[in-house]
Amino acid sequence: MFVIDAGRSKTLGSDQVTMANVALKPTPSVIPNKLYFRIGEVSRIAGVKPHVLRYWETEFAVIDPKKSGAGHRLYRRRDVELILEIKYLLYEKRYTIEGARAALGRGRNKAVLTFQTAQQPVAPASQTALFESPAPPPAAPPVPTLAAIRSELEAILALLG
Repeated sequence: MFVIDAGRSKTLGSDQVTMANVALKPTPSVIPNKLYFRIGEVSRIAGVKPHVLRYWETEFAVIDPKKSGAGHRLYRRRDVELILEIKYLLYEKRYTIEGARAALGRGRNKAVLTFQTAQQPVAPASQTALFESPAPPPAAPPVPTLAAIRSELEAILALLG
């Protein structure tokens, strides 16, 4: 039997419970294809309790769920991905809140293997066909020459004066 008391380890029987054991329990790695998630759904996906999600909202400005008319939190897919990334940084990489906030601010550099990239599910074949041939980059607008800019400025000056 397991008992967790304010983050301290307790031993009952032959098993010991620590923060790492609780944090590393298996969680679903596939996020359902929905527009919005309620706090209970996000809690189940991330494997953390709802009060932890509410606390993380106060500590990480990037998590900003919308509120429904009834005041329920509605998380977008991007919010859920960020929550999974925060959980990975805090529980598995053992970052502090401040360190996780800084790591999220730096973005996804190669030194930080994020939960999202480590657990990225494979898209169905119909969706991958959409992204097989990337669109060519947009053509850069023509750069005006110095003579063209000068003639335009002289035309404007003539209109004004």
